[in-house]
Amino acid sequence: TDRKKLHTAPVGQVFRLRPFHVLVATGGGYAGYRKYEDYKLQQLEKRGIEVPVKLASEWEVALYKSVPTRLLSRAWGRLNQVELPTWLRKPVYSLYIWTFGVNMKEAAVEDLHHYRNLSEFFRRKLKPQARPVCCVHSVISPSDGKILNFGQVKNCEVEQVKGVTYSLESFLGPRISTEEMHFSQAPPSNSFQKQLVTKEGNELYHCVIYLAPGDYHCFHSPTDWTVSHRRHFPGSLMSVNPGVARWIKELFCHNERVVLTGDWKHGFFSLTAVGATNVGSIRIYFDQDLHTNSPSYSKGSYNDFSFISNNNKEGIPMRKGEHLGEFNLGSTIVLIFEAPKDFRFNLKAGQKIRFGEALGSL
Repeated sequence: TDRKKLHTAPVGQVFRLRPFHVLVATGGGYAGYRKYEDYKLQQLEKRGIEVPVKLASEWEVALYKSVPTRLLSRAWGRLNQVELPTWLRKPVYSLYIWTFGVNMKEAAVEDLHHYRNLSEFFRRKLKPQARPVCCVHSVISPSDGKILNFGQVKNCEVEQVKGVTYSLESFLGPRISTEEMHFSQAPPSNSFQKQLVTKEGNELYHCVIYLAPGDYHCFHSPTDWTVSHRRHFPGSLMSVNPGVARWIKELFCHNERVVLTGDWKHGFFSLTAVGATNVGSIRIYFDQDLHTNSPSYSKGSYNDFSFISNNNKEGIPMRKGEHLGEFNLGSTIVLIFEAPKDFRFNLKAGQKIRFGEALGSL
């Protein structure tokens, strides 16, 4: 009888769950779980055990895409631009160097106090002699990274990793009008792949290079070619590490990317910079109109820009090894190009490669 009455409020008034909070918490937790699964797969690969392909279901992809990776990437980008106090720079950068195995002896400026923020450190330049460009082979690696896959394109499908493919047409988008290309029109064909091959006897080849966070983040021209067109696909910013690439089919078609197309001495040539989590910013040095990871975008849309109609019908000539662009952390470069049937890659899947080293030659 002397007990005090305990007054309770309805649970809904004390703690209100909103859909956004549920999506962030659920999606974030699931993304963490996937990271753990990726780690286990990497350990199996190191032991030489072949990992079977297990693709994500539609609901798993939808759940992953519910994580606000675009918003998080913009927030990360702003955080990276915050100027660090001089006394804090060396401890912060040293931790990053230790975590990702960065070789600062190759950097043009080795003094860590020189980099005012993380963004400058990510985009550090290399010493001129650190990456000699191969003069013998016709196609070189445009960046540092890991070779995920390479070979001949078959049946309009491209392998992002062994056993997991994506649609060539979905990745590049509709074919660009012949007026914007230097080479002559190919014979009419129902196959998108055959439409890209402009010379009889040629084949279409591809190469996928994954840039880890510790890699050099700039990318260069892989050959002598002329860039005639840029196509920007706004999209998701899911992780593109090999574990996720093995898990999500057409991952590169979901993510934001910048497709540069043009021609080289053997016909069609393209280089695509694929965005990823915390890599919403993709910069192309000669394209000041390009703005990636915009807060507002239309799903499934893309933006075209012609360097021919806007550049005196000449396009942008690029020399092998010339600076082309940069990521703000690390991501993926996809090369798709036309070459004669005797073109051969000098690569092994999974190998590490550095900018300037040979990819293949005739």
